[in-house]
Amino acid sequence: MDIRVGIYSRSEIPAEFHGSFKDGNGNVYSGYYSITEPNEFTPCTPDAYFELEDVTIGIQFHWQRNEKQSFKGSLNIILDENGLLTAVNTLDIEVYLESVISSEMSGTSLLELLKAHAVISRSWAMRKILERRELQSEHCNSCNPNVSTDSDGRHIAWYGAQPHTLFDVCADDHCQRYYGNTRASDPKVAEAVKATEGMVLMHNGEICDCRYHKCCGGRTERYDVCWEDKVIPYLKSVEDDYCGRASDTVLRQMLNDYDFATKGYHDWSVHYSAKELSEIIRERSGIDFGTIEALEPLKRGDSGRIYELRITGSKQTMVIGKELEIRKWLSRSHLYSSAFDVVRTPDGGFTLNGKGWGHGVGLCQIGAAVMAAEGKSYTEILNYYYKHTTLVNR
Repeated sequence: MDIRVGIYSRSEIPAEFHGSFKDGNGNVYSGYYSITEPNEFTPCTPDAYFELEDVTIGIQFHWQRNEKQSFKGSLNIILDENGLLTAVNTLDIEVYLESVISSEMSGTSLLELLKAHAVISRSWAMRKILERRELQSEHCNSCNPNVSTDSDGRHIAWYGAQPHTLFDVCADDHCQRYYGNTRASDPKVAEAVKATEGMVLMHNGEICDCRYHKCCGGRTERYDVCWEDKVIPYLKSVEDDYCGRASDTVLRQMLNDYDFATKGYHDWSVHYSAKELSEIIRERSGIDFGTIEALEPLKRGDSGRIYELRITGSKQTMVIGKELEIRKWLSRSHLYSSAFDVVRTPDGGFTLNGKGWGHGVGLCQIGAAVMAAEGKSYTEILNYYYKHTTLVNR
């Protein structure tokens, strides 16, 4: 099965072809080109690849940066609804997975963790491909939020409910990280993908929507806390003390450099003066609350993640949610998670004492790394985080 991955959109696409590529008119390309119109470039030999400059990773998160990345497979240049050129990489899903699990974590991770991640990343991607095929005639974009705002001042938003239209998945954290073959260099990654080739998790005859995150902070979260109000039996809260036992050795082994640079994510704390927090919320939400006077958690999930928060300011009051929207509004990038307690400080400011990194749903990557280090197999890891599922070879 091939997968179509949206990399980025620009007015023109700078691309460098290593080896020979043929376009839709039979012209052969090799070297650097600035592409200014739609076209399709297919490699002439298996070892040919192309490079794209200034690919942004970690968009709007605290690790955002630009990279030059290389890619296997075809390069499709298409027009989006805004008239921009979109670079889409089409390649075999098993090759795609080698990059995904090397981008989501380090390829030096233990083999059983890599196998587990290959299964869940394949499951999630195959489900997205099938969803897009079913809804191909509808205009939808899963990078846009689903927002509900009512007269009572409630603003509830969640992301990723609908498939993309121009491609199957995007390349960044919004879907799952895919940084080309730039990072897929460790032989264990290819071994893990090959050992689990075609394997997916299923529930009631459907491929599972296998969500995952960096660190749950002690307990994973329910699906409905982060996305639509829907109960998914295999995405329920699971007690998890593994991630709290991660040694420096385990972390260095499984985290990429941009993730290892992030410290203090299991238990964390941030402090804002009232003025600073008021400015951040106004910038991030586009709403002038005046001076922030109170933050009141109204609804929490099983892990303690807040999915409804009342913000009281001198000018207005509003209830916001869900998990990601809260993290976005209360930070100039994103809070590590929404599992935090609010403490008012003597200076009138706010201290947020939190746990975990990410939405907390599904597999906890750091917890799974500890399980692998303690001798658990990939099937044991999958059964622990995704209960009521069956491992099937498609």
